[in-house]
Amino acid sequence: MSTIVSSLQSIKAQLPEDVTLVAVSKTKPSSDILEAYATGQRDFGENKIQEMTSKWEELPKDINWHMIGHVQTNKVKYMAPFVHLIHAVDSFKLLKEINKQAKKNNRSINCLIQIKIAEEDSKFGLSTEDAVQLILSPEVSQLSNINIRGLMGMATFTDDEKQLRSEFKIIKSAFDELKNKIEGFNTLSIGMSGDYQIAIQEGGTMVRIGSSIFGERNYQH
Repeated sequence: MSTIVSSLQSIKAQLPEDVTLVAVSKTKPSSDILEAYATGQRDFGENKIQEMTSKWEELPKDINWHMIGHVQTNKVKYMAPFVHLIHAVDSFKLLKEINKQAKKNNRSINCLIQIKIAEEDSKFGLSTEDAVQLILSPEVSQLSNINIRGLMGMATFTDDEKQLRSEFKIIKSAFDELKNKIEGFNTLSIGMSGDYQIAIQEGGTMVRIGSSIFGERNYQH
């Protein structure tokens, strides 16, 4: 059994049934994705639109592609025909562009709004207040080709469990505030290879796991 298959199986065995695993395949070859695919994995995450588009073109069409990286508005058109879920939406301008490109492709695109819960300056995202305001705004409710499905957050890169829990709690309370107000608002995408178990305990419904499945990444190229 390959390392990818055994890692995937052991992670899946730990996940509650109602938690979706997004296997983060960024920088990894299509052959690795196909190994995971053969075990029944269908949700894969990429952080570069160009890379995701070329993989979409050559891989099975029942894969759900998740765009988990920061999105530039001028690149939305490339993934609009096929993307399953865009995780890191952090502005009305981006929502408007996604809506426009979804309309051109005659489909609705699922989105998550990114909240900045980490202390690190390098992380993107809106404050909790701004995110709630954006999601409930009349302007957003008029965008008929997007579905806001929930929230996404990245915790600080730390081993301090107390800090991780407090950051996850911030986004979970915003999620709880919104989920009764919006139809189909059911996804809380928090937790990565290093902290996904804590994220699940704190109410995450979707985890994004890469290196624990596919091994460390090579960023040379």
